[in-house]
Amino acid sequence: MKPDLVAIAPPEFDVDVMLAYATPANLTGRPLYRNAECWLHREAAAKLADAIALARPLGLRLRIFDALRPVEAQWAMWNVNPDPEFLADPRRGSPHSRGVAVDLTLLDGDRELDMGTGFDAFTPLSHHGRLDVPVEAQRNRLLLMGLMTSAGWDFYRNEWWHYQLFDPRRFPLLSDADLPRPMM
Repeated sequence: MKPDLVAIAPPEFDVDVMLAYATPANLTGRPLYRNAECWLHREAAAKLADAIALARPLGLRLRIFDALRPVEAQWAMWNVNPDPEFLADPRRGSPHSRGVAVDLTLLDGDRELDMGTGFDAFTPLSHHGRLDVPVEAQRNRLLLMGLMTSAGWDFYRNEWWHYQLFDPRRFPLLSDADLPRPMM
């Protein structure tokens, strides 16, 4: 049975897709995706559309760093940095590998809003609710969280950029071969 996936790309989705794992600028130091297509399960895509609609009247857009992450990519990341504080153990499976998680930030025009750390900064400063990042970054994190949770997403407390559907394990894990077009 083919997974119920939706391609996340303009013009259907008014987002900026900048998949970090399609470039060498990620924790592995090499591109994991040779095909930089952004996919989400249909349920997650609908909630992403809701978040886009909530951000639009504020003059903001979403930049997506990662969405569906094939199981093979999760293993590649885990093999470089097996840190369960920031990466799901691939034996249990990541919400990303189920197509129901998205890593993102907010854009004002072409400018990323300051979130206090960069994407994939595997440090306690990346946790939600930090008071030791600049006040502007605290506001921006709360704004992103407000938009995403209002659109029906759950957040991961250790990463300001990570949002997922509630009860992600009800969705199957997906490998690269399961995708409409392989990413790896």
